[in-house]
Amino acid sequence: MQYEVEIGGRRRQVAVSRVGDRFAVTVDGATKQVDVARIDAHTLSLIVDGVWPADVTIAPVARGGDLTVTIGGIPIPVTLNGRRRTRRVEDRAATAGPQRLAAPMPGKVVRVLVNAGDAVRARQPVVVVEAMKMENELRASRDGAVAEVHVREGMSVEAGALLLVIQ
Repeated sequence: MQYEVEIGGRRRQVAVSRVGDRFAVTVDGATKQVDVARIDAHTLSLIVDGVWPADVTIAPVARGGDLTVTIGGIPIPVTLNGRRRTRRVEDRAATAGPQRLAAPMPGKVVRVLVNAGDAVRARQPVVVVEAMKMENELRASRDGAVAEVHVREGMSVEAGALLLVIQ
């Protein structure tokens, strides 16, 4: 899975793929082998290329979908896929059509929080997918109504699989 991550105002290209029971994580062309274990709902223990750097805590920020990643007690503001609190004009135009929510990576649907016909608000959680030993809460990008639900709880999904459509 490919990501664009902004860390401290600098954009980085990140690719993550499963290799056996570990992950290959490539950041700006440099690949590291990462072993991940979940400690609690927001904390992961990472071993990167055989070296245990520190526990990593990932916490959503209340506004805008940003994250705070804490490594070794140092908080780092992170924006995933370039999401920002204020959108550019061309980004607003992209939200005019239906939102086709797809699985960000292979995983298992843990919860479906909406049904076809339900009204949703921007940033409202709609589906929870477990992947890489973490639960990923997927949210509506805008206000609308759920037009189609293509998954059910317990279902396995591939990366890019259509989960639901919001009109």
